[in-house]
Amino acid sequence: MSRLRSVAAATAGVDRRTVLAAAGALSLCAGVGYALRPTDSEAATSAATEQTPVAQSRPAAATSVAPYRTGTTLATVSTPHGSGYRRLADGPGWQRVVRTELAGPKVGRAERRVPLAAFVQFTDLHLQDVQHPLRLEYLRAAHQDVWRPHEALTVPGAVSLVERVNALRGAPVTGAPLHFVMTTGDNTDNNARSELEWFMKVMSGGRITPNTGDPRHYEGVQNSGLSLYWQPESGAGDSDKALGFPHLEGFLAAAIREVRSPGLNLPWYSTVGNHDALPLGLYGAHGDPYLAEAAVGGRKLFSVSAADAKKLQDAIWSGEDPKGVGYREFLKARASGMRSVTPDEGRALYTPAEYLKAHLDPAYQGHGPAGHGYSSANLDAGTQYYAFRISDDVIGVSLDTTDAGGHYQGSVGTAQLKWLERTLRDNKDSYAVVFSHHTSDSMTNTRPDPARPGEMRHTGAELVALLSRHANVLAWVNGHKHENEITPHKSGAGHSFWEISTASHIDHPHLARIIELVDNKDGTISLFTTLIESAAPARTDFTDLSQTGLASLYRELAFNAPGARTNLAGTSADRNTELVLPKG
Repeated sequence: MSRLRSVAAATAGVDRRTVLAAAGALSLCAGVGYALRPTDSEAATSAATEQTPVAQSRPAAATSVAPYRTGTTLATVSTPHGSGYRRLADGPGWQRVVRTELAGPKVGRAERRVPLAAFVQFTDLHLQDVQHPLRLEYLRAAHQDVWRPHEALTVPGAVSLVERVNALRGAPVTGAPLHFVMTTGDNTDNNARSELEWFMKVMSGGRITPNTGDPRHYEGVQNSGLSLYWQPESGAGDSDKALGFPHLEGFLAAAIREVRSPGLNLPWYSTVGNHDALPLGLYGAHGDPYLAEAAVGGRKLFSVSAADAKKLQDAIWSGEDPKGVGYREFLKARASGMRSVTPDEGRALYTPAEYLKAHLDPAYQGHGPAGHGYSSANLDAGTQYYAFRISDDVIGVSLDTTDAGGHYQGSVGTAQLKWLERTLRDNKDSYAVVFSHHTSDSMTNTRPDPARPGEMRHTGAELVALLSRHANVLAWVNGHKHENEITPHKSGAGHSFWEISTASHIDHPHLARIIELVDNKDGTISLFTTLIESAAPARTDFTDLSQTGLASLYRELAFNAPGARTNLAGTSADRNTELVLPKG
């Protein structure tokens, strides 16, 4: 497929440190006041800013071609059958629902519509090093859903999702070519270097061995002999087998076996989530020597009392320990009860700078663009937000809604908020799609950023107010809540946009979303959302522990996970939709 066109040679006076060629693509760095022209592939200039190239995606199809439903949830959805531990099989697809809260659809629009852009959203992959010493599996003693029986299979599950996207031959409604994939955060789970490497290879291609510690065998809770966790290869009973979970000889060896990812055959962009920015997605604890050593060391806590688990979980939910001081003391007090595991430097916690450097590493370029949205200017400025051009008529804006001060809920700082306002204003002649990890109602954490202690933090309500001031904003696309939810936003000034929140790929139903933007040529715009599952078959075979068989098992185990919420797919109005809104 065609790659993004390089614009480095066309830009005069560019600081060469910020020019990163990738698959013929260049990205606009965020956080330093750059802007985009609506139809040009260069950054706009002013006395206060430097020029910087902008990623230029392939143009959308000028006219509609054949719709492409194959491989989407319009055609079929994995559906449970039976009782107790329920097996999955192919079931009827989900129909498309037209949402009219922001504008009424007009007759004949299907014949008039012109594609503007089409892309895929991944979110909340949560690739997990399940043997990591800092993991909190033992909280299951108080809350059944804290640990999931399928977590050892996140890598083959994510590879199967990549395979699904690669098999798509066009957008479901217009048949237009897909421009890119955007992953909206929580790409990793424990903020471990091992997980970051696996994520980059899943997306860009490569061989992955989802194992740390002893290279010969698994050393985690699933062969611990503890009945609190599913012990797939043990003949003894456990809490999950009591619910019908199977005995699977060879499961753990298969789970840590090498996996091969073809990498996406599209350009891909990255948005940061709290699990990518903070240890365990919770703690502003980078630099804590005890936790840094514990992450790579040879001791791991496997179990605690239900009372102790509840106390720690309550502290996490309340956000009363954002720096992880209480968590550190919790581990220290239970050191004598820890088990020995094989130390591994690959489990080290990574910093925001290391996250950026991994994206900028040419080894993970794949189909580009270089940096996958980020540039060396992000490194220089210590930011993780940026803008890029999706098509001639559409820009994308990726925000950093994580709070380095700690806690899993988010916010944005004043500098980023001002940059966003300026970017939208300077590109008022282009439509805009905004991406973030957190949703509007999960941006409630306004702790100061330790690196910018004097800067105010701003909530989701404030971000909604800002976006509502700009008539060119069509959508805000995010994740975090692991639930499909589509929310209309309309301001008093009459400007409106859709907030599109997509379910995770760690909790069932394991979905990603295709989003198409079309001009109906009647004074309205339509955004079509279509959900997709991974390429793995819905029906599992307990004797098939191949890479594909594990991906199928990943989905079925997730459906049956004890305590798992059953409403994460959302209503029919949150799944496959046509979202109509007036042209600004």
